[in-house]
Amino acid sequence: MTYFTLPHSCHFSLDIVFNYEMLKVGSLDLTSGLSGKIKKDEVLFAVDRYEKYHASFGGLDEERKANYMDMVNKYYDLATSFYEYGWGESFHFAPRWKGESLRESIKRHEHFLALQLGLKPGQKVLDVGCGIGGPLREIARFSSTYVTGINNNEYQITRGKVLNRAAGVEQNCNFEKGDFMKMPFPDNSFDAVYAIEATCHAPDAVGCYKEIYRVLKPGQYFAADEWCMTDVFDPNNKDHQQIKAEIELGDGLPDIRSTRQCLAALKEVGFEIIWEKDLAKDSPLPWYLPLDTSQFSLDNFRVTPVGRFFTRNMVKAFEWMGLAPKGSQRVQAFLEKAAEGLFAGGKKEIFTPMYFFLARKPK
Repeated sequence: MTYFTLPHSCHFSLDIVFNYEMLKVGSLDLTSGLSGKIKKDEVLFAVDRYEKYHASFGGLDEERKANYMDMVNKYYDLATSFYEYGWGESFHFAPRWKGESLRESIKRHEHFLALQLGLKPGQKVLDVGCGIGGPLREIARFSSTYVTGINNNEYQITRGKVLNRAAGVEQNCNFEKGDFMKMPFPDNSFDAVYAIEATCHAPDAVGCYKEIYRVLKPGQYFAADEWCMTDVFDPNNKDHQQIKAEIELGDGLPDIRSTRQCLAALKEVGFEIIWEKDLAKDSPLPWYLPLDTSQFSLDNFRVTPVGRFFTRNMVKAFEWMGLAPKGSQRVQAFLEKAAEGLFAGGKKEIFTPMYFFLARKPK
Protein backbone atom coordinates (compact mmCIF):
# COMPACT_ATOMS: atom_id res chain seq x y z
CA MET A 1 0.00 0.00 0.00
CA THR A 2 0.26 3.85 0.22
CA TYR A 3 2.19 6.32 1.89
CA PHE A 4 3.90 8.34 -0.35
CA THR A 5 3.24 11.79 0.67
CA LEU A 6 6.30 13.24 2.16
CA PRO A 7 8.82 15.10 4.01
CA HIS A 8 10.74 17.77 5.85
CA SER A 9 9.99 21.21 7.15
CA CYS A 10 11.23 24.66 6.35
CA HIS A 11 11.05 25.32 10.10
CA PHE A 12 12.98 22.27 11.29
CA SER A 13 16.58 21.23 10.85
CA LEU A 14 17.00 18.82 7.95
CA ASP A 15 19.18 16.75 10.29
CA ILE A 16 16.01 15.77 12.19
CA VAL A 17 14.62 14.26 9.01
CA PHE A 18 17.69 12.72 7.46
CA ASN A 19 18.82 11.14 10.71
CA TYR A 20 15.42 9.92 11.83
CA GLU A 21 15.92 6.16 12.14
CA MET A 22 12.77 5.00 10.41
CA LEU A 23 13.21 7.13 7.31
CA LYS A 24 16.50 5.85 5.95
CA VAL A 25 16.12 7.20 2.43
CA GLY A 26 17.27 10.80 1.93
CA SER A 27 16.35 13.26 -0.79
CA LEU A 28 19.28 12.34 -3.06
CA ASP A 29 18.38 8.65 -2.70
CA LEU A 30 14.82 9.58 -3.64
CA THR A 31 15.87 11.26 -6.88
CA SER A 32 18.23 8.43 -7.83
CA GLY A 33 15.41 5.88 -7.67
CA LEU A 34 12.48 7.92 -8.93
CA SER A 35 12.06 6.09 -12.22
CA GLY A 36 12.80 2.56 -11.03
CA LYS A 37 13.83 0.51 -14.07
CA ILE A 38 12.26 2.97 -16.51
CA LYS A 39 14.76 5.05 -18.47
CA LYS A 40 14.66 8.66 -17.33
CA ASP A 41 13.71 9.99 -20.75
CA GLU A 42 10.77 7.56 -20.86
CA VAL A 43 9.25 8.44 -17.48
CA LEU A 44 6.84 11.08 -18.79
CA PHE A 45 5.47 8.61 -21.35
CA ALA A 46 5.14 5.94 -18.62
CA VAL A 47 3.21 8.37 -16.40
CA ASP A 48 0.86 9.20 -19.30
CA ARG A 49 0.26 5.54 -20.03
CA TYR A 50 -0.26 4.66 -16.36
CA GLU A 51 -2.75 7.48 -15.77
CA LYS A 52 -4.80 6.53 -18.84
CA TYR A 53 -5.56 3.12 -17.33
CA HIS A 54 -7.67 4.79 -14.64
CA ALA A 55 -11.22 6.07 -14.45
CA SER A 56 -10.15 9.65 -13.72
CA PHE A 57 -8.50 9.69 -17.15
CA GLY A 58 -11.17 7.71 -19.01
CA GLY A 59 -9.80 4.22 -18.34
CA LEU A 60 -12.04 1.18 -17.87
CA ASP A 61 -12.00 -1.54 -15.20
CA GLU A 62 -11.67 -4.29 -17.80
CA GLU A 63 -8.72 -2.58 -19.46
CA ARG A 64 -6.91 -2.32 -16.12
CA LYS A 65 -7.55 -5.98 -15.38
CA ALA A 66 -6.41 -7.11 -18.82
CA ASN A 67 -3.19 -5.07 -18.55
CA TYR A 68 -2.60 -5.42 -14.81
CA MET A 69 1.06 -6.53 -15.16
CA ASP A 70 2.02 -3.50 -17.22
CA MET A 71 -0.02 -1.14 -15.03
CA VAL A 72 1.32 -2.45 -11.71
CA ASN A 73 4.92 -2.58 -12.93
CA LYS A 74 4.78 1.00 -14.15
CA TYR A 75 3.19 2.02 -10.88
CA TYR A 76 5.92 0.52 -8.70
CA ASP A 77 8.73 1.71 -10.95
CA LEU A 78 7.33 5.22 -10.53
CA ALA A 79 6.22 5.08 -6.89
CA THR A 80 8.61 2.82 -4.93
CA SER A 81 11.15 5.50 -4.05
CA PHE A 82 8.36 7.77 -2.80
CA TYR A 83 6.99 4.91 -0.69
CA GLU A 84 10.31 4.12 0.93
CA TYR A 85 11.12 7.79 1.42
CA GLY A 86 7.85 8.54 3.16
CA TRP A 87 6.96 5.25 4.87
CA GLY A 88 10.03 3.06 5.37
CA GLU A 89 10.69 -0.49 4.16
CA SER A 90 7.26 -1.97 4.99
CA PHE A 91 4.57 -0.58 2.71
CA HIS A 92 1.48 -1.24 4.79
CA PHE A 93 -0.84 0.03 7.50
CA ALA A 94 -1.43 -1.58 10.90
CA PRO A 95 -3.77 -1.42 13.90
CA ARG A 96 -2.21 1.02 16.34
CA TRP A 97 -2.37 1.54 20.09
CA LYS A 98 -2.29 4.94 21.76
CA GLY A 99 1.30 5.87 22.56
CA GLU A 100 2.60 3.51 19.88
CA SER A 101 4.62 4.87 16.97
CA LEU A 102 3.75 4.02 13.39
CA ARG A 103 6.94 2.00 13.08
CA GLU A 104 6.18 0.04 16.25
CA SER A 105 2.64 -0.74 15.08
CA ILE A 106 3.89 -1.97 11.70
CA LYS A 107 6.46 -4.28 13.31
CA ARG A 108 3.91 -5.57 15.84
CA HIS A 109 1.44 -6.35 13.06
CA GLU A 110 4.09 -8.35 11.20
CA HIS A 111 4.72 -10.34 14.39
CA PHE A 112 0.95 -10.85 14.70
CA LEU A 113 0.86 -12.40 11.22
CA ALA A 114 3.74 -14.75 12.10
CA LEU A 115 1.94 -15.84 15.26
CA GLN A 116 -1.37 -16.35 13.44
CA LEU A 117 0.39 -18.62 10.95
CA GLY A 118 1.98 -20.58 13.81
CA LEU A 119 5.41 -20.31 12.24
CA LYS A 120 8.15 -22.61 13.50
CA PRO A 121 11.93 -22.31 13.04
CA GLY A 122 13.15 -23.72 9.75
CA GLN A 123 9.82 -23.56 7.90
CA LYS A 124 9.57 -22.31 4.31
CA VAL A 125 7.28 -19.30 4.04
CA LEU A 126 6.03 -17.33 1.01
CA ASP A 127 5.38 -13.58 0.99
CA VAL A 128 3.02 -12.86 -1.92
CA GLY A 129 3.67 -9.41 -3.38
CA CYS A 130 6.60 -8.67 -1.09
CA GLY A 131 7.55 -5.11 -2.10
CA ILE A 132 11.14 -4.35 -1.13
CA GLY A 133 10.98 -6.96 1.61
CA GLY A 134 10.46 -5.07 4.86
CA PRO A 135 7.92 -7.58 6.25
CA LEU A 136 9.77 -10.68 5.07
CA ARG A 137 12.98 -9.57 6.80
CA GLU A 138 11.11 -8.83 10.03
CA ILE A 139 9.13 -12.08 9.96
CA ALA A 140 12.20 -14.19 9.10
CA ARG A 141 14.13 -12.74 12.05
CA PHE A 142 11.16 -12.98 14.41
CA SER A 143 10.30 -16.61 13.59
CA SER A 144 13.67 -18.03 12.43
CA THR A 145 12.06 -19.14 9.17
CA TYR A 146 13.13 -19.02 5.53
CA VAL A 147 11.01 -16.49 3.68
CA THR A 148 10.76 -16.15 -0.10
CA GLY A 149 9.16 -13.04 -1.55
CA ILE A 150 7.52 -13.17 -4.97
CA ASN A 151 7.38 -9.89 -6.87
CA ASN A 152 6.99 -9.04 -10.54
CA ASN A 153 8.78 -5.69 -10.29
CA GLU A 154 12.49 -5.90 -11.07
CA TYR A 155 13.36 -2.59 -9.42
CA GLN A 156 11.79 -3.60 -6.10
CA ILE A 157 13.62 -6.94 -6.14
CA THR A 158 16.94 -5.21 -6.83
CA ARG A 159 16.30 -2.78 -3.97
CA GLY A 160 15.17 -5.63 -1.69
CA LYS A 161 18.38 -7.58 -2.27
CA VAL A 162 20.43 -4.52 -1.29
CA LEU A 163 18.44 -4.22 1.93
CA ASN A 164 18.77 -7.96 2.62
CA ARG A 165 22.56 -7.67 2.41
CA ALA A 166 22.54 -4.60 4.65
CA ALA A 167 20.46 -6.49 7.24
CA GLY A 168 22.59 -9.64 6.98
CA VAL A 169 19.62 -11.91 6.21
CA GLU A 170 20.60 -13.29 2.78
CA GLN A 171 20.61 -16.85 4.17
CA ASN A 172 17.00 -16.62 5.35
CA CYS A 173 15.41 -14.22 2.85
CA ASN A 174 15.30 -14.31 -0.92
CA PHE A 175 13.26 -13.02 -3.83
CA GLU A 176 11.69 -14.68 -6.85
CA LYS A 177 10.64 -12.59 -9.85
CA GLY A 178 7.25 -13.74 -11.02
CA ASP A 179 3.55 -13.12 -11.40
CA PHE A 180 1.54 -14.29 -8.39
CA MET A 181 -1.24 -15.26 -10.82
CA LYS A 182 1.19 -17.84 -12.32
CA MET A 183 3.76 -18.61 -9.65
CA PRO A 184 7.01 -20.41 -10.59
CA PHE A 185 6.81 -22.89 -7.70
CA PRO A 186 5.86 -26.61 -7.58
CA ASP A 187 2.66 -27.70 -5.86
CA ASN A 188 2.75 -27.94 -2.06
CA SER A 189 6.01 -25.99 -1.73
CA PHE A 190 5.42 -23.83 1.36
CA ASP A 191 4.63 -24.38 5.03
CA ALA A 192 2.82 -21.03 5.21
CA VAL A 193 1.81 -18.16 2.92
CA TYR A 194 0.94 -14.57 3.73
CA ALA A 195 0.09 -11.43 1.76
CA ILE A 196 0.08 -7.94 3.23
CA GLU A 197 -1.98 -5.44 1.24
CA ALA A 198 -0.67 -6.94 -2.00
CA THR A 199 -3.18 -9.29 -3.61
CA CYS A 200 -5.46 -6.29 -4.16
CA HIS A 201 -3.32 -5.81 -7.30
CA ALA A 202 -4.59 -9.12 -8.71
CA PRO A 203 -7.12 -8.77 -11.53
CA ASP A 204 -9.02 -11.81 -10.27
CA ALA A 205 -9.21 -12.87 -6.60
CA VAL A 206 -10.21 -16.45 -7.41
CA GLY A 207 -7.27 -16.93 -9.76
CA CYS A 208 -4.86 -15.41 -7.26
CA TYR A 209 -6.10 -17.44 -4.28
CA LYS A 210 -6.09 -20.59 -6.44
CA GLU A 211 -2.36 -20.18 -7.06
CA ILE A 212 -1.72 -19.62 -3.36
CA TYR A 213 -3.77 -22.73 -2.58
CA ARG A 214 -1.71 -24.73 -5.08
CA VAL A 215 1.73 -23.85 -3.65
CA LEU A 216 0.66 -24.19 0.02
CA LYS A 217 1.11 -27.58 1.70
CA PRO A 218 -2.07 -29.39 2.78
CA GLY A 219 -3.15 -28.59 6.33
CA GLN A 220 -1.21 -25.31 6.38
CA TYR A 221 -2.30 -21.68 6.64
CA PHE A 222 -2.69 -18.59 4.48
CA ALA A 223 -3.07 -15.20 6.20
CA ALA A 224 -3.66 -11.87 4.50
CA ASP A 225 -4.59 -8.23 4.83
CA GLU A 226 -6.74 -7.16 1.88
CA TRP A 227 -7.64 -3.70 0.65
CA CYS A 228 -11.44 -3.74 0.37
CA MET A 229 -14.53 -1.63 0.04
CA THR A 230 -16.73 -2.23 3.09
CA ASP A 231 -20.48 -2.81 3.27
CA VAL A 232 -20.88 0.94 3.84
CA PHE A 233 -19.67 1.63 0.28
CA ASP A 234 -22.49 2.60 -2.06
CA PRO A 235 -21.55 2.01 -5.74
CA ASN A 236 -24.25 4.49 -6.78
CA ASN A 237 -22.91 7.29 -4.60
CA LYS A 238 -20.78 9.66 -6.74
CA ASP A 239 -18.67 10.74 -3.77
CA HIS A 240 -17.94 7.11 -2.94
CA GLN A 241 -17.12 6.42 -6.60
CA GLN A 242 -14.66 9.32 -6.66
CA ILE A 243 -12.88 8.15 -3.51
CA LYS A 244 -12.57 4.63 -4.89
CA ALA A 245 -11.19 5.96 -8.19
CA GLU A 246 -8.59 8.12 -6.39
CA ILE A 247 -7.36 5.12 -4.41
CA GLU A 248 -7.16 2.96 -7.54
CA LEU A 249 -5.22 5.63 -9.45
CA GLY A 250 -2.81 6.40 -6.61
CA ASP A 251 -2.16 2.77 -5.69
CA GLY A 252 -2.00 0.86 -8.96
CA LEU A 253 -5.21 -1.14 -8.43
CA PRO A 254 -7.36 -2.72 -11.17
CA ASP A 255 -10.58 -2.70 -9.12
CA ILE A 256 -11.01 -2.67 -5.34
CA ARG A 257 -13.07 -5.68 -4.28
CA SER A 258 -15.52 -5.89 -1.40
CA THR A 259 -14.83 -7.91 1.74
CA ARG A 260 -17.65 -10.24 0.69
CA GLN A 261 -16.04 -10.88 -2.69
CA CYS A 262 -12.71 -11.81 -1.06
CA LEU A 263 -14.40 -14.18 1.36
CA ALA A 264 -16.42 -15.83 -1.41
CA ALA A 265 -13.28 -16.27 -3.54
CA LEU A 266 -11.44 -18.02 -0.70
CA LYS A 267 -14.31 -20.46 -0.24
CA GLU A 268 -14.64 -21.06 -3.97
CA VAL A 269 -10.99 -22.07 -4.17
CA GLY A 270 -11.41 -24.54 -1.31
CA PHE A 271 -9.91 -22.78 1.70
CA GLU A 272 -11.39 -23.32 5.15
CA ILE A 273 -11.91 -19.96 6.86
CA ILE A 274 -10.52 -20.01 10.40
CA TRP A 275 -11.50 -16.42 11.13
CA GLU A 276 -11.89 -13.10 9.35
CA LYS A 277 -12.36 -9.53 10.50
CA ASP A 278 -11.85 -5.92 9.47
CA LEU A 279 -9.05 -5.05 11.88
CA ALA A 280 -9.55 -1.35 11.20
CA LYS A 281 -12.77 -1.41 13.23
CA ASP A 282 -11.13 -2.06 16.62
CA SER A 283 -7.91 -0.11 16.16
CA PRO A 284 -7.57 2.35 19.11
CA LEU A 285 -6.04 4.87 16.71
CA PRO A 286 -7.48 5.12 13.18
CA TRP A 287 -5.32 3.50 10.53
CA TYR A 288 -5.50 6.66 8.40
CA LEU A 289 -4.06 8.89 11.15
CA PRO A 290 -0.67 9.22 9.36
CA LEU A 291 -2.53 10.71 6.38
CA ASP A 292 -4.48 13.26 8.44
CA THR A 293 -3.21 16.69 7.36
CA SER A 294 -4.53 18.28 10.56
CA GLN A 295 -2.08 16.24 12.64
CA PHE A 296 1.59 16.94 13.25
CA SER A 297 4.10 14.39 14.47
CA LEU A 298 7.85 13.99 14.20
CA ASP A 299 7.12 10.27 14.09
CA ASN A 300 5.48 10.78 10.68
CA PHE A 301 7.11 14.05 9.75
CA ARG A 302 7.33 13.28 6.04
CA VAL A 303 3.59 12.86 5.67
CA THR A 304 2.65 16.05 7.52
CA PRO A 305 1.42 19.09 5.54
CA VAL A 306 4.76 20.84 6.04
CA GLY A 307 6.60 17.68 4.99
CA ARG A 308 4.44 17.30 1.89
CA PHE A 309 5.04 20.95 1.00
CA PHE A 310 8.79 20.47 1.28
CA THR A 311 8.78 17.32 -0.83
CA ARG A 312 6.53 18.82 -3.48
CA ASN A 313 8.93 21.72 -3.94
CA MET A 314 12.02 19.55 -3.62
CA VAL A 315 10.81 17.25 -6.43
CA LYS A 316 9.88 20.30 -8.52
CA ALA A 317 13.37 21.75 -8.04
CA PHE A 318 15.12 18.46 -8.78
CA GLU A 319 13.03 17.98 -11.94
CA TRP A 320 13.87 21.54 -13.06
CA MET A 321 17.61 20.90 -12.45
CA GLY A 322 17.48 17.60 -14.33
CA LEU A 323 18.29 15.52 -11.23
CA ALA A 324 14.83 13.93 -11.37
CA PRO A 325 13.16 12.79 -14.61
CA LYS A 326 10.34 14.79 -16.19
CA GLY A 327 7.05 13.44 -14.87
CA SER A 328 8.24 13.06 -11.26
CA GLN A 329 5.99 15.89 -10.08
CA ARG A 330 2.98 14.16 -11.62
CA VAL A 331 3.81 10.92 -9.81
CA GLN A 332 4.11 12.78 -6.52
CA ALA A 333 0.80 14.53 -7.27
CA PHE A 334 -1.24 11.38 -7.90
CA LEU A 335 0.28 9.77 -4.81
CA GLU A 336 -0.85 12.76 -2.75
CA LYS A 337 -4.28 12.45 -4.32
CA ALA A 338 -4.35 8.80 -3.29
CA ALA A 339 -3.51 9.79 0.28
CA GLU A 340 -6.51 12.11 0.23
CA GLY A 341 -8.70 9.31 -1.11
CA LEU A 342 -7.49 6.87 1.52
CA PHE A 343 -8.10 9.37 4.29
CA ALA A 344 -11.61 10.12 3.01
CA GLY A 345 -12.37 6.43 2.54
CA GLY A 346 -11.24 5.70 6.08
CA LYS A 347 -13.18 8.58 7.62
CA LYS A 348 -16.36 7.55 5.81
CA GLU A 349 -15.68 3.88 6.66
CA ILE A 350 -16.25 2.83 3.06
CA PHE A 351 -12.71 1.46 2.65
CA THR A 352 -10.35 -0.66 4.74
CA PRO A 353 -6.73 -1.68 4.10
CA MET A 354 -6.92 -4.32 6.83
CA TYR A 355 -9.56 -6.89 6.01
CA PHE A 356 -7.76 -9.79 7.67
CA PHE A 357 -8.41 -13.48 7.23
CA LEU A 358 -6.73 -16.70 8.30
CA ALA A 359 -7.53 -19.64 6.05
CA ARG A 360 -6.36 -23.27 5.93
CA LYS A 361 -5.82 -25.64 3.02
CA PRO A 362 -7.56 -28.90 4.01
CA LYS A 363 -5.43 -31.99 4.47
